[in-house]
Amino acid sequence: MSYEPTSEELRHLRRCVELATEALEADDEPFGSVLVSGDGKVLAEDRNRVAGGDHTRHPEFELARWAAGNMTPEERAKATVYTSGEHCPMCAAAHGWVGLGRIVYVASSAQLAQWLAEWDVPPPPVRTLPVNEVAPGVRVAGPVPALVEEVRALHRRLHNPLHPGA
Repeated sequence: MSYEPTSEELRHLRRCVELATEALEADDEPFGSVLVSGDGKVLAEDRNRVAGGDHTRHPEFELARWAAGNMTPEERAKATVYTSGEHCPMCAAAHGWVGLGRIVYVASSAQLAQWLAEWDVPPPPVRTLPVNEVAPGVRVAGPVPALVEEVRALHRRLHNPLHPGA
């Protein structure tokens, strides 16, 4: 099932794709996320930073940490995390534990798993699961067809840099 975002949501999701592109250009994995308050203000953003060896440096996890230290529980519950890819189980758990509100993602974890399988990329060490398998109370929206191909192309560049269009 796909999701058609509002123009404001699409603006945040495009920023996530920009952050994912920045991550890839910094020799990291292409993921980016933006935390937006209940009244629409961008509070924080980040991109993947796992290239240094700490594979917990996902933007969704960093935003959950930021929210825990800088927002009240009520503010967190009203916030939305926009992200280029659906949260992994680690990030979904952090999101749930911190009590953040909605997640809106461009590409689903199922789509990413399918792409990686198509490209003969070994699966990650942690099983790919939908957010609601880990954090059943979190409201989730996605994928967003208008941007999925851009995210797919970024992952393709990561996994096959000699043939990024393949």
